[in-house]
Amino acid sequence: MTIHHLHAEEATDVSQFFQIHPENPQARLIKQAVEIIKNGGVVVYPTDSSYAVGCHIGDKSAVECIRRLRQLDDKHNFTLVCSDLSQLGLFAKVDTGAFRLLKAHTPGPYTFILNATREVPRMLMHPKRRTIGLRVPSHPIAMALLEQLGEPLMSVSLIMPGETEPLSDPYEMRQVLEHHVDLIIDGGFGGLEASTVINLSGDEPEVIRVGCGDPAPFAAQA
Repeated sequence: MTIHHLHAEEATDVSQFFQIHPENPQARLIKQAVEIIKNGGVVVYPTDSSYAVGCHIGDKSAVECIRRLRQLDDKHNFTLVCSDLSQLGLFAKVDTGAFRLLKAHTPGPYTFILNATREVPRMLMHPKRRTIGLRVPSHPIAMALLEQLGEPLMSVSLIMPGETEPLSDPYEMRQVLEHHVDLIIDGGFGGLEASTVINLSGDEPEVIRVGCGDPAPFAAQA
């Protein structure tokens, strides 16, 4: 894999590389990772679908760094990765029907597109539809990061420009990204599929992207 699309002037110092146990994350390393996030760092971390790249929710320069890394336009729906449904409810307008679906399928490998509340920074929203992606993962490392951070992580799947599958090998991530992110968390090999994306912002659930979460329950509701 080449990184010719990443410009030299965007390069940071060499990123840190933490090996964190995927089932029993070391508290010391989780704490250090969260300090990097709070200080404006861009972090690669594992979820229950694929690896993701994330940053502090309100950090504009970190968000722009991720946009450049993934070559995303301003219409891309960023995802707020939340620790639980109550945190998710701060950032999304959730009616009874949507809440039932969310309760049944979180935590899990799904991203839900919902109408954003005023708590969501404007730069993260879809500019026309005012929607935001939200998910609650069930991966121990992701959950430990969120618990320590105390707020959602702004994230996107780690799919590089021109690729269809996310990066899954932490050592390849290191080769490709070590000058472009602040921290790579090695939690073992990641999944080759991103999360399944379900749009709950309209009248009926709509399956936007089929990933590693089973879309069948949502197709049946539509």
